[in-house]
Amino acid sequence: MKISNLILAVPLFFGIVSANAQQKTSLSLHDAVQMAITKNEEVLLADAKAQTKEYDLGVVKNNRYPDFKLSGQYLRLTNADVKLKSSNEASTDPNEEPASSPKVNQLILAQANANMPIFSGFKLKHSITASENFYKAEKANAQYTKEETAMRVVQYYAELYKAQKSVELLKESLKSSQQRVTDFTAMEKNGIIARNDLLKSQLQESRIQLSLDDAEKNVRIINYNLITLLKLSPETMIEVSPDNLDPDLFSKTIKSEAEALSNRKDLEALDFEQKATEANIKVAKSNYYPSLSLVGGYAFIDLQNVVRVENAMNIGVGLSYNLSSLFKNSKDVKAARSRSEEVKLQQTILTDRIKSQIVEAQEDYDLSVKQNKVYSEAVDQAGENFRIVKDKYDNGLSDTNDLLEADVEDLTAKINQAYAKANMVLKYYELLDATGQLTQSLNLN
Repeated sequence: MKISNLILAVPLFFGIVSANAQQKTSLSLHDAVQMAITKNEEVLLADAKAQTKEYDLGVVKNNRYPDFKLSGQYLRLTNADVKLKSSNEASTDPNEEPASSPKVNQLILAQANANMPIFSGFKLKHSITASENFYKAEKANAQYTKEETAMRVVQYYAELYKAQKSVELLKESLKSSQQRVTDFTAMEKNGIIARNDLLKSQLQESRIQLSLDDAEKNVRIINYNLITLLKLSPETMIEVSPDNLDPDLFSKTIKSEAEALSNRKDLEALDFEQKATEANIKVAKSNYYPSLSLVGGYAFIDLQNVVRVENAMNIGVGLSYNLSSLFKNSKDVKAARSRSEEVKLQQTILTDRIKSQIVEAQEDYDLSVKQNKVYSEAVDQAGENFRIVKDKYDNGLSDTNDLLEADVEDLTAKINQAYAKANMVLKYYELLDATGQLTQSLNLN
C-alpha cells in the first residue's frame, strides 16, 4: 500500500471507530422526563429543601412537649470549716470552747426539673401553623422545579428533532446535488451546457454542505445538553422521532384560566407562603402576653457529715413577662406585616404574569397549527413545482437558475414542514405547562 493511501486510511478508520462508539438510543419523552426528575441535581436540591422544611416543622412541634432535665454534681471539698448555729444553740459565754466542726470534704447534688408550657400568647400554635405552611410552600416549589425540568426536556426533544430532521433532509439534498454536479461535469465536457451552469451547481453543493455541517453541529450540541440533563453517558446519541411522543397528546383538555391558576405550583407555593407570613404576624403579637408554665422538680443534697436531703419534690406554676416588649415588640409586628405585604404583591404580580403566559401560549399554539397546515401544503406545491421545472429544463424550456431555485424551494419547504410539526408539539406542551398540566399530561409521579 502506498504511504499516501495509508495516511488517508488512518483518519477514516478512527472516524468509523468514533461513529460506532456512539450509543444510539431511542428514548420516549415520558421516560426521558421521568429520568430527568429523578436524577437532575436541581430537582434533588428542591426535594432536599422540602425535606429540611419538614424537619424544621418537627423541631417546632417538639416545643409542645415538656422539658425534662437531669443534673448531678459530685464536688470534693478541701477540709471545709462548717459551723451550724441556731438561736438556741448559740452560746453567750465567750470563754466556752466552740464545738469541733465536722469533717466535710465532699458534696453531692442531684436534680430533676420539668417545665411544661401552658400559655404563651398562642405563640406555639401560630409557630406550628407558620412552619407547616412554609413546608407546604417548599413542597410546591419542588413540584414546580420538576415541571420546569420536564419542560426543558421537551424543548430539547423538539430542538433535537428539528436538527436531526434537517440533517436527514440536507443529506438527501446533498446526494442529489452531488449527482447533479457529476452530470453537469460530463455535460460541460461534452459542450452541452456552459461552464457557468456547472459552477452554479457546484456552488449550490457547497452551500448545502455548509448547511449540513451546521446542522450536524447543532445535533451534537443539543444532544450533549440533553444527555447531560438526563445523566447519561457522553457516548449516548438520542434519536428523536414522532414515535417518542404521546400519541394522544392533542386530545388532552386545556383547563380554564381559573383552573389553571389553581393548578400552578409556583402560585400555590406563594399562597402557602402568604399563610405562613400571616401566622408569623400572630407569633410576633404573642410577645405582648405573659408566659405561663407548669414546673416541677426533685432534689437530692448530701453534704458529708452535715446534712442529707432526700425526696425534696416540688411542683408549681411559673409566670414570666418581658416588660420591654410593650415598646420593643411593635417593630417585630410591623416587620412581620411588611413581609406579608411583600408576598401579597408577589402573588398579584405572578397571577398577572401567569394570565399573560396562558394567553400567549394559546396564541402561539393556534399559530403553530395554522403554520403546520400551510407548510404541509407548501411541500406538495414545492414538490410539484420542482417536477415541472425539471421537465422544462430537460426539454430546454428552463435554465439552470430556475432548476436550482426550484430545488432549494423544495428543500426549504420540507425543512419548514419538519420544523412546523415539531413546533406545534412544542407549543402544545408549553400551553400545558402554562396551565399547570405538564406533569399530569406526562403521567408523572
